[in-house]
Amino acid sequence: MADKVLVTGGAGYIGSHACKALAAAGYVPVTFDSLVTGWRDAVKFGPFVHGDLADRAALDAAFAEHRPVAVMHFAALSQVGEAMAKPGLYWRANVACSLNLIEATLAAGVRDFVFSSTCATYGDHDGVVLDENTPQQPLNAYGASKRAIEDMLRDFGASDGLRSVIFRYFNVAGADPDAEVGEFHRPETHLIPLILDAVDGRRPALTIHGTDYPTPDGTCIRDYVHVSDLVDAHVLGLKWLRDGRDSRVFCLGTGTGFSVREVVDETRHVTNRPVPMAEGPRRAGDAVQLVCGSARARDELGWSPDRSTMRQMIGDAWRWHQNGHYQG
Repeated sequence: MADKVLVTGGAGYIGSHACKALAAAGYVPVTFDSLVTGWRDAVKFGPFVHGDLADRAALDAAFAEHRPVAVMHFAALSQVGEAMAKPGLYWRANVACSLNLIEATLAAGVRDFVFSSTCATYGDHDGVVLDENTPQQPLNAYGASKRAIEDMLRDFGASDGLRSVIFRYFNVAGADPDAEVGEFHRPETHLIPLILDAVDGRRPALTIHGTDYPTPDGTCIRDYVHVSDLVDAHVLGLKWLRDGRDSRVFCLGTGTGFSVREVVDETRHVTNRPVPMAEGPRRAGDAVQLVCGSARARDELGWSPDRSTMRQMIGDAWRWHQNGHYQG
């Protein structure tokens, strides 16, 4: 029988794509999700456990029933504005629940753990290509909570032999090329789906937050990675652990940044439609330019972000956008 992997947040955007990649790699992904932000319709590639990470009994039961060989942890709250306004919510949902998961993992005798972290742990390092050695100075409870989970994984590695692969990345974009799963948030906060909503009339216009940044076109610059490339790295990270290798941190990105206006222009080209736009003020905490290096992942994991061109990411997202949204 195929080995099972417990995927927390497997009904969400990245988690559902990870489940498809795991199934393609010969694993059985077991989605553990509360459906607070995830979608039942996104669970297509393996068993589903409706549970909350705060519920230790539910976690223990899931481990006992499915006996996974590893954990892939995506479940988290991830909105920066909300994290700044409600830090306690983020410390409880992200840190306390992750501690619960780690302890349940160890109690079940599982020692391989792949963690979805974030480059938000770095804070504001404008103009620097971020890598695994960049100092971590998070600016809000989201980034701080993710850094705390990284610290917990190291501590439990030292005390209990838990081995982890930690991935830090910025803007994830695109959708499954087969349009089986895709990106759908309520509310939507990610740039590309917001642009596509404006293109097809689901919202009146895209609001560009800040047009006076010191960049060539005045809008801030970010690194984008295709969700399919991203989850391929997670499967490679799982293999890294299953092969008996030590814990490791990897950054995932292309090393190339795109401004908001560049993403809008590419969307016009891909969809052949106009993009209604409005201009708004800068958002608190937004850096000018954030770009993520991934030399270590390329060299050590053999990872290559082949789909992470802006045209491909928008094209796959547009196909999903036209295909329909989750209903529940």
